[in-house]
Amino acid sequence: MNLVAELKKYFGFTSFKPGQEEVICSILSGRHTLAMLPTGTGKSLCYQLPGLMVQGHVLIISPLLSLMQDQVEQFKRFGEKRVVALNSFLTIDEKKMVLRNLRKYKFIFISPEMLQVPYIIQKLQELTLSLFVIDEAHCISQWGYDFRPDYSRLGEIRKRLGNPLTLALTATATRKVLNDIIYSLDLEDVTKIEYSVDRPNIALVVEEAAAGRQREERVLELVSQLQKPGIIYFSSKKTAEQMASLIADRGLCKVSAYHAGLDQASRTLIQQQFLYNQLDVICATSAFGMGINKENIRFIIHYHMPMQMESYLQEIGRAGRDGLQSIAFLLYSSGDELLPIQLAESELPSEQQVAWLFHKLEENQMFITDKGIVEQHLRDIGGFSEIQWRIVEQFFKNERHGPNFNKLQEAILTYVKERMRVKKNHIARMKNWIESTCCRREYILQYFEETLSRKISPCCDCCGIELESFQSFAKKHDTLIESTWQEYLSEILINESQNYEK
Repeated sequence: MNLVAELKKYFGFTSFKPGQEEVICSILSGRHTLAMLPTGTGKSLCYQLPGLMVQGHVLIISPLLSLMQDQVEQFKRFGEKRVVALNSFLTIDEKKMVLRNLRKYKFIFISPEMLQVPYIIQKLQELTLSLFVIDEAHCISQWGYDFRPDYSRLGEIRKRLGNPLTLALTATATRKVLNDIIYSLDLEDVTKIEYSVDRPNIALVVEEAAAGRQREERVLELVSQLQKPGIIYFSSKKTAEQMASLIADRGLCKVSAYHAGLDQASRTLIQQQFLYNQLDVICATSAFGMGINKENIRFIIHYHMPMQMESYLQEIGRAGRDGLQSIAFLLYSSGDELLPIQLAESELPSEQQVAWLFHKLEENQMFITDKGIVEQHLRDIGGFSEIQWRIVEQFFKNERHGPNFNKLQEAILTYVKERMRVKKNHIARMKNWIESTCCRREYILQYFEETLSRKISPCCDCCGIELESFQSFAKKHDTLIESTWQEYLSEILINESQNYEK
C-alpha cells in the first residue's frame, strides 16, 4: 500500500511529518497503539487518514470543546462532511437529530463527560467502531499534569463498546504516565511509538523580571523587537486584556486578547484572524492554542510561571512548526510560584466546601437524584466551579449502591489532598528548572527520561544565545542604521582628534 499516494489523495500533502507514517502503519496493521509525538507534528492525521481508508466509524474522545470544533472545521475544509462533534455546543434538538442519524457520520468527536450518558453509549454500541481514539491521553493518568476523572473511566467505556482498535495520542508524558495509560485502558499487545519531546528549533530563555511595571515594559520591548507572529501566555484573563491594550496603545502591532471568558463567536473570529495573519500577537490564557495549526509562529512569551513542565512544552511547541528558528521567553522573579499554587488550589474543592456539601446532604437526601447525581443548584450555593463540581459528581456517580456519606466525604478529601501534592510537585520541578544554571534543554530531556544526543545552537540562555538573530527585519534594519551612524560618528571624532594633534 502506497501511503504517500493516499495522503496526497485525501489531504494534498506529499510527505509525512515525523512519526505519522509509523503510527498509521501500526493502526492499519490492526495493533493497539500509544503514540507520543511532539506538539506540532500533526497528531490528528494519525487517525484521520486510516479512518478514511477503513470501513466503520471512528470515535475520537477529546477534552476540549474548542479543540473538537477546530478538528470538525479542519475535516470540512478537506471536503469530509461525515463529521460531527457531540458536545454541549449542540442544542437539545440538534443533539437528538445527530443521535437519530449517527450512522451517517464517519468521524464522531465526543467529550469524556458525554460518554457517561447511558443513552449515548447505547447509540454508540449500535455502530461498528473501526477505531477508538483518545486525544490528549495523558488526561487518563492520575500522575499526568491534566488528569480528568472522566478520562479515567475510558477503559470501562472501551469494554462496553466491544474493545475496539485503540489509538492513544499525547505530546508530553513521562514514562510513568505512559504506563498508566496502557494499564487504565487495559490494552494488551500495544505498540508504543515515542518521539523526543525536544523541539531543537525553539531556543529557550528565562529572564528575571519583577512583576508589575518592569515586566510589562519588558514584554512591550520584546514585542517591538521580535519577529512575529507570536503568542503571550498569561494565567490571568484580566492581565491578558491589559497587556493587549498596552501593546495596541503603543501601536506596536495588531493584537487581541483571547480567553475562556469570551463568547464562542469572538473566540472563533480571533482564531481565524490570527491564522490568516490579520493579527500579529495574541495575549492569551491556556485556552488558546489547542488545534491552532499555524506554522509560522516565531515567539512564545510566558508572562506568568506555568504550573508544570508538560503544559509549558505544549505551549512553546506552538512555535516553529515550519521548522524555522523560533524562541520562547519565560519571565520570572522570586515568589512567582505562589500564583500557580493558588490556581492549583482553586481547581480542587476546598475542605470547607466539601464539609458544607455533606452537611446539606445529611440534612436533606432529596438533593440526590435517583441516578445518584447531586442537584445542580447546590453547586452555585456552595460556590463550586465547574471543574470542582465535576470532581465531586464523579465520586457520587461511582457509588452504585447508594452513597455512604462518611466514606464518600473521606474519599473526596483524600483525593483532593493527593492531587494537590502532585500539583505542588509539578510546580516545584518547574521552579527548579527556572532557577537551574545548567542547559535548559538537557534538564527538560532528563525530566522525560531522555538524553541530549547532540548539541543544539542556539540552545538556551544558560548555554549562551544571540537574541539579535530573533529580531524582526525592521528592528535589524534600525539596529544596522544605528550601528552605521555610530561608526560614522566615531570615525569623524577620530579624524578630528588626529587633525587636532597635528
